[in-house]
Amino acid sequence: MSASDVAATHREPTEKEIRLVIAASSAGTIFEWYDFFIYGTLAGLIGAAFFPSGNETLQILLVWAGFAVGFGFRPLGAILFGFLGDRLGRKYTFLVTVTLMGVATAGVGLIPDAATIGLAAPIIVIGFRILQGLALGGEYGGAAIYVAEHAPPEKRGFYTSFIQASVVGGFVLSIAVVLTCRALIPPEDFAAWGWRVPFLLSIILLAISLWMRLKLSESPVFQAMKAAGETASNPFVESFTFPGNKRRIFVALFGITGVLTTIWYTAFFSGLSFLRGPMRVDEGVVEWMLLVAGLIAMSFYIVVGRWSDRIGRKAPIILGGGLALILLFPVFWGMGQLANPGLAEAAERTPVVVTGQDCTPDPFAELFGREQSDCGKLLDTLTSSGVRYDLRDGERPGVTVGGEAVSLPGAWFDDGAALREGVRASLTQRGFDFSVQTPPMGNIIGIVALLLVMGMLSALTYGSVAALLSEMFPPRIRYSSMSIPYHIGAGYLGGFLPLIAGIIVARSGDIYAGLWYTWIVVAFGVVVAWFGLPGGPPRDFEER
Repeated sequence: MSASDVAATHREPTEKEIRLVIAASSAGTIFEWYDFFIYGTLAGLIGAAFFPSGNETLQILLVWAGFAVGFGFRPLGAILFGFLGDRLGRKYTFLVTVTLMGVATAGVGLIPDAATIGLAAPIIVIGFRILQGLALGGEYGGAAIYVAEHAPPEKRGFYTSFIQASVVGGFVLSIAVVLTCRALIPPEDFAAWGWRVPFLLSIILLAISLWMRLKLSESPVFQAMKAAGETASNPFVESFTFPGNKRRIFVALFGITGVLTTIWYTAFFSGLSFLRGPMRVDEGVVEWMLLVAGLIAMSFYIVVGRWSDRIGRKAPIILGGGLALILLFPVFWGMGQLANPGLAEAAERTPVVVTGQDCTPDPFAELFGREQSDCGKLLDTLTSSGVRYDLRDGERPGVTVGGEAVSLPGAWFDDGAALREGVRASLTQRGFDFSVQTPPMGNIIGIVALLLVMGMLSALTYGSVAALLSEMFPPRIRYSSMSIPYHIGAGYLGGFLPLIAGIIVARSGDIYAGLWYTWIVVAFGVVVAWFGLPGGPPRDFEER
């Protein structure tokens, strides 16, 4: 008897069972992404604890490098857990992944800082990030497929959209926990040790997730395949040898994941870094704005998922990607004007011009023992301060503000902190404001609205993806075939985005230049999706 014959005679899950499946899978996904995102939410304090440096730009780049390492191991986790999911089952595989994630996250909260154990601290952090990346590589595919294989075809986009919304939910939960801890713990104590509490809370979330997921039964599709003896012997190999699958993997990698992941991380993590960093907005205000925007945006994913059940999966992705190419730069320009209008006005009123030789910032010079040029140090200082500048050749490093020369004592270039404080003090005297910003309420509402625009673009390209990827691949190798391209795309194209964008900004001096990375990846992905995805109503793999 074939798997399709067994599936036909297998009892369909009841509405109550499906609701439990969605609730347990979504809750586990929220908790697991919370574990992964709490690192990025607390990036500033993570940097101070484990990657201390006198160079602000280098310190935050090292934090984002640690962030990227976790993403770099997601494809390996996808291969490992995809193999187990296609061989042993969906349920038990993502029980393993959520356990691994919870233990690794709690471990970060227990590591002594670099001041206590030196270089061992960042090395251990990187080790735990690797474990988190492996776990996350198996989580998404398992949860998405598990829900998709329980859902009736006409509601698959709607039901799986809760998994997509849960990814945002993990980010929102991380912010909510941080805000709660900030409210309960004095600022000095939170900076010293309180930031560890959100990591340690992962143990409680792990217990809740395991309790919920242990109530679930195996996917009916997997049960049918197992009963018919049609499970894959080597899902990884079959993913690349099954007829037409290489093309499907290519489309899934660039036309689906490349688009959704770069828009997602630009919307939330680039927005977070942009507002906290060069715009100098108060951390608590930034967290509240992202919390509100994230909570509202979660509903967008569900609306888009349900919409895709009627019009198909391709149209929302093409629409969201195309709009992102048009709106990406205007949205961030708008946030910059609203978040710190004085900085933008000062730059227009009194333009900054830098002169010198060898004027190429090298943010990793300190890390690799290289000597950065004086002009490079100066540009790095201006970039980390959110100041835009024009660059011209000159005999020696110099800065003019509105045509007036700024005094730059030679001793400043031997001390990064002295150079940073000295330059900022000089610019402050000429109308620049580097104080922590709390925008007026009208501006805050405007920023939240612009974040919601990015949230809508993300929802259009992400809301139907779990259903789409499940429908693209045959059941016997579905876990592996969808997890591999998804986590390569999300791991490298998306996970490295904060680091790559940060390097682009550091090397160019333009706080908006990092957006070009997102624009190029999305532009290529839209072309692939246009030609590679089927149009029309949703169709299961077997029906093609």
